Amino acid sequence: MEFRHLGRSGLVISEMVYGNWITHGGQVEEDAAIACVQAALDEGITTFDTADAYIHGAAEEVLGRALKSERRDGLEIFTKVYWPMGEGRNDRGLGAKHIKESIDNSLARLQTDRVELYQAHRYDHETPLEETMQAFADVVHAGKAHYIGVSEWTADQIRRAHAYAKDLKIQLVSSQPQYSPLWRVIEDEVIPACEELGIGQIVWSPLAGGVLTGKYKPGQGAPEGSRGADPKFGHFVSGWLEDDVLERVQQLVPVAEEAGLTLAQLSLAWVLQQPNVSAAIIGATRPEQVKSNVKAVGVRLDAEVYDKVNEILDPVSVKDPNKTQSPKPRP
Repeated sequence: MEFRHLGRSGLVISEMVYGNWITHGGQVEEDAAIACVQAALDEGITTFDTADAYIHGAAEEVLGRALKSERRDGLEIFTKVYWPMGEGRNDRGLGAKHIKESIDNSLARLQTDRVELYQAHRYDHETPLEETMQAFADVVHAGKAHYIGVSEWTADQIRRAHAYAKDLKIQLVSSQPQYSPLWRVIEDEVIPACEELGIGQIVWSPLAGGVLTGKYKPGQGAPEGSRGADPKFGHFVSGWLEDDVLERVQQLVPVAEEAGLTLAQLSLAWVLQQPNVSAAIIGATRPEQVKSNVKAVGVRLDAEVYDKVNEILDPVSVKDPNKTQSPKPRP
């Protein structure tokens, strides 16, 4: 494993982050989830990302149990807040009440006294940003988180939040966007803003929900056992499963083979080669997936291979299958 600073902060994290969206508490049984976490630890991954909303808290609980016996000071644990966690009017969003109650609930589920990074899972259009940032500052000053981050915020939202964070003497160090060779919308505005402010990208879905592993073939149904075939979670990748997209992905297979990589390794190496990316989040349903994917760490694609990936995939017109924009204010 190799390690990088998160943005221009002093926090050092593993280049591969193990994430448990959908999988823990949902797509796989707990024994399999814990085996995947152990595989990540065995491969040198020290950074783990989750969220309270993942399977309504179950993902945090599984991760807490999986990491309970590990030396806490050797880990970097990230979680998030925003999505509804109950039926109450204040059980959602980025108001002070929800943030301060949610951090305590997340810490209890994770069986720890602090997280290294506490992230706003989306932007809250119904709460003043000043209130949100003050609540995050209170969490940091109470020692319950060391740094704060955001997920799927626009460049303008990030700039305004960063200014508040500076005044409040806390560090906004990360952005967690969807990003892959297939989905590059952050390149025009978010990345330039983050480079200027010293904020690093911790990217999710670097394999486009598994599409960039090559297992989905044009003209064929989703393979049994895949996320695309799952009746509960298949909608998260359905937007990628168009023949034009899948045909282009298949054109990458010989490019990867010539470079001595799997298609997944090629895609992950491409992501990690981007200058503002601090880490890529990988998930897994089997330990073998973790062991294979981490082999992308340290790979430097030469110019010919890198350009070939861009040539094959750019431009690809796809609909965002994950609906990454946060809800707009109610009228």
